[in-house]
Amino acid sequence: MQRLVDLFEAAVGRNPKGPFICIPPLAGRSYLPEGAEWSYAEIATRVDEIERLYRAAGYGHGHRVAALLENRPEMLLHFFALNRLGAVLVPLNPYYRTDELSYVIDHSEADLAVSVPERLAELTEVCRALPRPIPVFDVYALAGRLPGPRGPALPGAPEQTSEAALLYTSGTTGRPKGCRLPNEYFLNSERWYAKASGHMRLDDRRDRAINPLPLFHANALAISTPGMLAVAGCVIVPDRFHASRWWRDCIECRATLCHYLGIMPPALLNLPPSPQERQHRMRFALGGGIDPEQHAAAEERFGMPFIELWGMTECGVPCFAGEEPRKVGTRAFGRIVPDMEARIVDDNEQPVPFGAPGELQIRRRGAEPRRGFFLDYLKNPEATEEAWQGGWFHTGDACTQDADGVLHFVDRKKNIVRRSGENIAAAEVEGVLQASPDVAQAAVLAVKDEFRQEEVMACIVPKAGIARERATAERIFQWCSERLAYYKAPGWILFLDRLPTTSTQKVQKHEILGRDVDPRTLPGALDFRPGKKDRR
Repeated sequence: MQRLVDLFEAAVGRNPKGPFICIPPLAGRSYLPEGAEWSYAEIATRVDEIERLYRAAGYGHGHRVAALLENRPEMLLHFFALNRLGAVLVPLNPYYRTDELSYVIDHSEADLAVSVPERLAELTEVCRALPRPIPVFDVYALAGRLPGPRGPALPGAPEQTSEAALLYTSGTTGRPKGCRLPNEYFLNSERWYAKASGHMRLDDRRDRAINPLPLFHANALAISTPGMLAVAGCVIVPDRFHASRWWRDCIECRATLCHYLGIMPPALLNLPPSPQERQHRMRFALGGGIDPEQHAAAEERFGMPFIELWGMTECGVPCFAGEEPRKVGTRAFGRIVPDMEARIVDDNEQPVPFGAPGELQIRRRGAEPRRGFFLDYLKNPEATEEAWQGGWFHTGDACTQDADGVLHFVDRKKNIVRRSGENIAAAEVEGVLQASPDVAQAAVLAVKDEFRQEEVMACIVPKAGIARERATAERIFQWCSERLAYYKAPGWILFLDRLPTTSTQKVQKHEILGRDVDPRTLPGALDFRPGKKDRR
């Protein structure tokens, strides 16, 4: 197989009448409130129709299409259609605000954008104001002849190393970086997932995976979907995670496995016990970041193993703890898959002893260490080479390794806040804060949160004459909320007299707050978490 669509077409051939995409019902939702389910053959027909539109317009190898399609099945339909032509899907995060959308669309050099109807006017305005304006179409009203791309397609037929998707991920330099993902990246996910053993064995043409994570991120788009294609199974796509109806959706959609984020188990454990939580048919849950103290309790109460994994947009998911002993409650996420290798090193790139923390670095075995990873960061060769110093991919995650090869997560070295599965670059939020008329200096930190793993804390030195009071903090919070996706805005604001710096004026964030400080107990910390709401 050379392309992701080859995997899809093989599944269509093996299980044409079997279910492929299932949408749980949700009253009041703007699309399919009653829910829906389509077979592989039905989805193949729709993919053919979309492909003909793109092909007639001249789209081909290397052309990019931006898609603001939320967690709707159209994201997968357009992905397969574009992939067959060798064109590239650029998923847009629906929580992005105008400036963020403008940056991603312009940086990606997309030739066209498709949108859900509710965001069409906003996205059209954004795309008209670009340095290189592009057309925008309602995804439900595509018909006739689409405008063609501005430039020619790349020569040759698409292959494993051809770009299939361009996913933007937060880094430490402010603006999101565009990860160019090749076809082989998706095929690797299929192979690793489908051939996993232990608790993760899949049933051919029978499994149904419910994944509430967003299709504009790698997990749902590049991990669970290829995994189900490998066994011609069904992907169940909620609009997002709803704790109150999670078990109902799992039961009604006949899920046999699920994906989770660390915030999901505590949300479910906080619900009153109900018969539904043991009436499901799921054999295992797969995810990352479960609280070690809640790991065993979740497995006992819900009657299935919660299998920890590790992965990044740049490399997919090359580690999962599906085999016993899984070392429940230790943050263990298993061993590296056989065709990859991993090491734990100190700041001097020297291996550390078993059990000692260091940075996790990984690569492909053999003569091509980068094969199957992201191709590069678009238009950022410096960041790409920095990530691959010494021939190893530097994950930026602090981990340990046991003598038996099992890896454990410790912490993140990178300057990133991990909130409800979203990576938030502190530098990006700091840039917005620094532009506020109230702010002289700002530093953004990750603080622990009882529900969302981490939250954004803004430590602010106000400008001269600006009062350090609640009204000032409210103006700053509003300033950020108007310019950033809601989840990036500060959940906590703390006013300071100064920020500690080095002799070269670099802020020393580790001196601002001690490790593991609970912001709820911090004098002067103002809580803005209730105001962080999706206002799309």
